Parts: sequence; C-alpha cells; structure tokens
Amino acid sequence: MTKPLNKVFIASRGEIAVRIIRACRDAGIQTVQAYSTADSETSAVHMADESICIGGPKPSDSYLNATALIDAARHSGADAVHPGYGFLSENADFAQAVEAAGLVYIGPQPEIIRMMGDKVKARQCAQEAGVPVSMGSPDTIESDEQAIDIANRIGYPVLIKAAAGGGGRGMRVARNEAELKDNIGRAIKEAETAFGSGAVYIEKFLERIRHIEVQIFGDGNEVIHLGDRDCSIQRRHQKLLEEGPASVLDPETREHIRNAARQLGQSLGYRSAGTVEFIVDPRTREFYFIEMNTRIQVEHPVTELLTSTDLVAMQLAIAAGERLSLKQDDVKLRGHAIEVRINAEDPNKAFIPRAGTITQFHMPSGPGVRVDTHVYPGYDLPTNYDSLLAKLIVWGKDRNQAIARLRRALCEVHIEGVTTNVKFHQRLLAEADFLNNDTYTQFVKEQMYSKHPMRNLL
Repeated sequence: MTKPLNKVFIASRGEIAVRIIRACRDAGIQTVQAYSTADSETSAVHMADESICIGGPKPSDSYLNATALIDAARHSGADAVHPGYGFLSENADFAQAVEAAGLVYIGPQPEIIRMMGDKVKARQCAQEAGVPVSMGSPDTIESDEQAIDIANRIGYPVLIKAAAGGGGRGMRVARNEAELKDNIGRAIKEAETAFGSGAVYIEKFLERIRHIEVQIFGDGNEVIHLGDRDCSIQRRHQKLLEEGPASVLDPETREHIRNAARQLGQSLGYRSAGTVEFIVDPRTREFYFIEMNTRIQVEHPVTELLTSTDLVAMQLAIAAGERLSLKQDDVKLRGHAIEVRINAEDPNKAFIPRAGTITQFHMPSGPGVRVDTHVYPGYDLPTNYDSLLAKLIVWGKDRNQAIARLRRALCEVHIEGVTTNVKFHQRLLAEADFLNNDTYTQFVKEQMYSKHPMRNLL
C-alpha cells in the first residue's frame, strides 16, 4: 500500500546527509537532520528543514545511539528514517527498532540486514541461491586446530575474516601455519574491538584479483540490477577509486555476475538499494561472492551517471510503498564513470587521517563532472569521524574520456588547511598499469608503494 512520505529523519552525517536532503527536496519531502555537538555547523544542518542535536561528538554518544536517534525522530514528527551509510546503516536491531516505533525504515527488511550482516550466513544464502562462493569454512572457527585443518584442506594462502565485519577490519592473510596461528588471534581481537564479536571464518585467499560489485534494487517482490562497478583500487581493504562498468569483465562473465547478484536479491525478496560484492580472477574469469552491503553505497553516483537514475529517490519511493518503476529491460548503461574519494589524509604517511580547518575549498565543474560534498571554506574537520571531504565523479563516452576528464577535474581541485590525497589520485592516473586496466586489490600497496618506508601499514 502506498503511503507518501512527508518528513524524513536523517540518521547520518557528511556528504550522504546532504545527498539525502537534496533527494527529499526534489520529491517535496521535508527533512530533519540529526547532528552531534561536533557537527552543529555542517552543511546538512544548515540545509535541512529542521535539525536536532542527539549527543556529544563520540559516535557512541550520537550517531550510534539508537535510542537517542529514534526518540529524536519521533519528537520531530518524522514518518521515516534514512540511515545513510556507515554508523547504524547495517544494524538490524536499529532498523527493527525504527519500525517498532511506528516509523518507516528507508532500507531493506531488518531480517535481511541481520542475515547479510553475518558473513558466514551470507555465504550460506549465496550458495543456496546458486551463487558461487570461494572455498572456505562452512561456519565460524572454534579453535586453532580447526583453522589449521581447514587451511590444509583448501590450501594456503588463506584469509581470516570477521563474521560480523567489514571495511577491512578483522581481516588477516596467512600464508603458512605459523602465520595462521599468529594472525587468527589478532583478527579475533580486531573483530571484537570493531564489531563487538570475535567470530571469524576462513576462506581461500586469491592473488591479484579484482573487486567487482553489482548494484541491485528491489521492491520486496521484483529485483533488478543496475550494472557493475570495479572497486579494486584500495588501501587497507578500503576503496579509493571506483569505476563502471568494470572493463575487466568480458561480455559473458559480465552477464553471469550481474545475473548472480540479481538472483541472490530475488531469493531474499530484497527491498531498497543493495550491493552484491564479488572477487573476480581475470585469468580464469571465475568469480566468487564475498558479501552484500544492505545500504546505499558511497560509490552509488557511478551507477547513477551510467544509468541516468537517482538511487536515493528510488529508495524514498520504495519506502513509500511504490513498486519499482523500472524493469530489467529498461536499464541501459551508457559510457563510463569514475569516482575518486578525496580524503583528508596523508598518502606519504600510510594514509593517516589529518584534521584541521578548511581555509580554501574549490571543487571543479564543467562537462561530465559531479561533486558530492559537505565541506566549505572555514569548515572545521572533526576528528571523531571519517576523513572523507568530497567525492569527485566524472562521466565520459568511454574509459579514456572519463580518465581525461578526471585528470582535468583534479587539476581544478584546490583545498588548503589539511593534507589531502589529491596528488595520490593524480599519480594513480599516470600509472601505466591503471591506464591499461591491469590493476588488482593490492595494486596500491605492491606497485605504487612497494618502496615506501611505511608500506607495511598500507
């Protein structure tokens, strides 16, 4: 049943909050921005129709405080909550509490968030849906002996991963039994600290693979895909550049991987935006499911430029009870798009985040250029949150034109007051292997920083 949304409470911050406000404004929906005391002067607070302070600067006191967020949402008279990305955006208990409070949760069903948030359960669901997964443990690891037995069976190297994890935390590579014994304890501790759960599992570690993801969207009945993205340029398992379509895929593999993602979404009865992530071996053309992100992605603008869609607007429509306005045959991809994350961090010192006051901030424009940001001159960058300043996205008729436009756009970026990774991106665009589309997930560490004194921290 369709029930139009009148007021949306935004339980996130930064550029995604600004993005949600704009989508709501386009749809004639009022917005309420949640903010911490550290974020009282952010762009989202100034842009929203209303704003409510929910606590102190520590995430645990504000953006991770589910009770404070829901109380504020109800007090504001909002009828829906958008979690953005990060913080509680993939927290099933939060989604369930939002619905229990009589509010609409703008995202997938809580039970699906919970299922996909458990990486072991997610692998099992993928297998049941006929989606290939890499060799690994069928469940979480209970002892060193069990881990050694599994590693001997599937062969080294192996990857230890947090079952409740993401973003590269709680993840360790072991190339032999000694490294496995040493790293499994470290992975468990990292997982406990980051996610409150020390559960880990093991899967086969493949060398020189690509990280490919497929954007899906569902209304609880029908699921479609909106193409793929290549997210192989990473540091510490976290993405720096995303592009689409993934040029490394041949037509047959592309069709198979897109259909596999859609198949998984369909088997779940998925609702809203989701991203199904795979690793791909370019040499064998084999691909394997690794996880599903049950939220809007940082890199969603790549898909929007390729498909001429507004994914956040689609989220709002589905949350209001509408059916998908697109059929799979309606989805047409055009050209090539690339996104780079402009962060306040020092690439020459292991990408360590840098805080400070933004004294100058000028971003590019022109044909084929889009910028998503929450930053302005005079903005004090908080130390409590991530270092993302802006997302610079370009579109071209093909990959070469997109790269040329990205080069031009990066030359126009002018930021003072904090160290950024702009020069890193410029250096990346000069790398012959990147231009030849011959990269992999460890490319930044092994090729660009192989002689860097801080390489072990990358």
